[in-house]
Amino acid sequence: MKLSTKGRYAVTAMLDLALHDVDRPVTLADISECQAISLSYLEQLFARLRQHGLVRGVRGPGGGYRLGRPADAISIADIVMAVDERVNITRCGGNEDCYRGERCLTHVLWSDLSAQIFDFLDGITLAHLLASPAVQAAARGQDSRFRRRNSECVPA
Repeated sequence: MKLSTKGRYAVTAMLDLALHDVDRPVTLADISECQAISLSYLEQLFARLRQHGLVRGVRGPGGGYRLGRPADAISIADIVMAVDERVNITRCGGNEDCYRGERCLTHVLWSDLSAQIFDFLDGITLAHLLASPAVQAAARGQDSRFRRRNSECVPA
């Protein structure tokens, strides 16, 4: 499976946004500070997420980002695919030319596994993660460490 930091950071940023998109938009600077993700990298990721309707920008004072759809309508697969990540672990990228231009002996195995991984990620929404006690505990720890208030991340 080709899941680089791009996909991981996108999921982390979207979960942070979902956790804190309550009263007002969340700034990329807040997500950057609290999640230790480069601001310029987040800007690139959010441009792609915005193109896919997963987030929407709010301009002006107090602006930032909000979820583009309800948390229960955004799957982890949606996020990963939006930032151009492939959920495919075949050597050939699904082209069936892995062995001298033809399908290799194990192509079907890796292709089936890729489909199962995609289905797994597609079956998990941001809302599922938001409801997880482990995610809630981690969020409380981060919020207290950064004294996060009103969606602003201020180092403690």
